[in-house]
Amino acid sequence: MAAGSDGSPGGEEKTASRRQTEVNRKLKYISLAVLVVQNASLILSIRYVRTLPGDRFYTTSAVVMAEILKVFTCLLIILLHRKCNVKDTVLCLVDSIVFQYKDTLKLSVPSLIYTLQNNLQYVAISNLPAATFQVTYQLKILTTALFSVLMLRKSLSRVQWVSLLLLFAGVAIVQVQQEGNKEASLQDSSGQNYTVGLIAVVISCLSSGFAGVYFEKILKGSSASVWVRNVQLGIFGTALGMLGLWWNDGPAIAEHGFLFGYTPMVWCVIFNQAFGGLLVAVVVKYADNILKGFATSFSIIVSTVMSIYLFSFHVDFLFTAGAGLVIGAVYMYSLPKPAGGGASSSSSNPSDSSSSLSSSGCDSRTNGGSEMEAFLPKSVLVK
Repeated sequence: MAAGSDGSPGGEEKTASRRQTEVNRKLKYISLAVLVVQNASLILSIRYVRTLPGDRFYTTSAVVMAEILKVFTCLLIILLHRKCNVKDTVLCLVDSIVFQYKDTLKLSVPSLIYTLQNNLQYVAISNLPAATFQVTYQLKILTTALFSVLMLRKSLSRVQWVSLLLLFAGVAIVQVQQEGNKEASLQDSSGQNYTVGLIAVVISCLSSGFAGVYFEKILKGSSASVWVRNVQLGIFGTALGMLGLWWNDGPAIAEHGFLFGYTPMVWCVIFNQAFGGLLVAVVVKYADNILKGFATSFSIIVSTVMSIYLFSFHVDFLFTAGAGLVIGAVYMYSLPKPAGGGASSSSSNPSDSSSSLSSSGCDSRTNGGSEMEAFLPKSVLVK
């Protein structure tokens, strides 16, 4: 029988390779669907629950609840990586969090920024149309790129610089369009302030870019598991979130309770915020950068279409032109750089920097689990 015929080792390898290629192709499309759904659904659902009549939940409590769920999720993953050895897991966490307290304290800065960012995103989505927020929030790509150049000395290709200019132009056009419709929108949407929403989303983009690059800078060469880093971030995030809760809504929560206004839809938003990033972190390993850029662009279209039906959002030529520029810019920025070009960061999501982190430290015994060590995004959106 010939070496490459069916039943021979060579034939079996070719068959297995074809099957794996087919599986990877399917996983890419599944990843695309998950990225689009997670990108669009969270924004739309937050907008929906924040515009419903009746008792409103406190956004500060939602941020804290999401942080608590993230911490428990990361602890569970660490436990699984340690083969469900509770003693070993506890010793690992004590060593990483307590004895290496200097590394833990370094994470207080990005944790503070991420907590502020999550609260600002609730403010922004509560005051801006979902489609407008989705388009404007892509400015995080610009801020992340600029901070990467300034703080990490990374280089950008010419295509990426052009895409950043197009991104800025597209967002500016959308804002001009929204400024023209602001009076009408204010009449239709009582209790919403477009200016407050715009300021919130701009500050959120700035904080997202700085925090992501800062996180990458301080953790370069770190040997600890990124899941342990998430626990450290979550501890600070929960504490800082509780402080913000006490400062902003303390008396009201003391009177009505921490879970006041929580409906099944609100719980869906919180679970999406807490676990959506984890889900995306798992699936993006099957999706390349171009696919992620395409998913972000497509999610803008989905958000716009759904906003028309759910919130009577008005789309005119200016918005279409601006959103089109943003969609094109996001896709252009995700294109691979020419050979020999320096690496650049295209997202504020620290998961993009996790590939530079070693999987030793807490998870040194479980190298097989390192593929799962994509960083859990702190932002409510896919970065």
